Amino acid sequence: MANQGVSWARIMAPVAGGDADAAVLTAAATLAAPFNAEVSAVYAPADVADLMPWMGEGFMGGVQVTAVQSLKDAAAEGERAARASFDALAYERKTFTALNSPVWAALSMEGRLADVVVFDDATARGRGPLAESFQQIVADEQRPTIVARPGLKADGCIAVAWDGGKEASRAARTALPLLQKAERVVIIAAPASSSRYFEPKRLQTFFAERGVTADIHGISDGGDAATLLLAAAKEVSADILVAGAFGHPRLQEFIFGGATRSFLNATGAPSLFLSH
Repeated sequence: MANQGVSWARIMAPVAGGDADAAVLTAAATLAAPFNAEVSAVYAPADVADLMPWMGEGFMGGVQVTAVQSLKDAAAEGERAARASFDALAYERKTFTALNSPVWAALSMEGRLADVVVFDDATARGRGPLAESFQQIVADEQRPTIVARPGLKADGCIAVAWDGGKEASRAARTALPLLQKAERVVIIAAPASSSRYFEPKRLQTFFAERGVTADIHGISDGGDAATLLLAAAKEVSADILVAGAFGHPRLQEFIFGGATRSFLNATGAPSLFLSH
């Protein structure tokens, strides 16, 4: 069966009841529109269960009761704010789900049943209530994830960072439905910055066989691959950069490897499509 029929049906946007919700939902709708896909807003509050280890076994004093009640009140207020942002979203195919404890297990399940998960730039940089959820969705759950930045377009120019590795390969394959909607696709490769031998033309052929015409933007300079790839993405006016995410064991200081961290922390960079 040809792969041209592969599409996206459900775009998930975790929300936390804060100022960032509206932009994340708008980004999800931007991505969903070309596919007539559902925007699934998923409210993920702070989990009361996370307080339990601090409360002592079998003891529930006044301070603990107050802390639990405060968290429940904050979750209810956050849900009201998240629903208000959801209701204000001018997109017809949308659903709202509020998660209960255990929140992380429920969020994981929602992510597994979505084609792609959308977060905002600040969350991807480790700021805000959903920062840990972003890391877990990408690194632990290994779900395809969009880091939405200002100016996100689903059908503009999409650059694919390519080094022939399994992470880049998974990202390129997973992003195919998006690439098929793009106005232009550019394969960006910096062979001199990689220890691996690879031919960008092989990926170009792979895409062509699946209905995607791609140009190749080769980088002959050596140096830091992430810096070169980001500069090339800017040069071709990419709206989205597709890249494999490199992860580290959870006990290390940084969950993401150097190249991925550079993509996440870059200023003025395009939106990201990450797959780990």
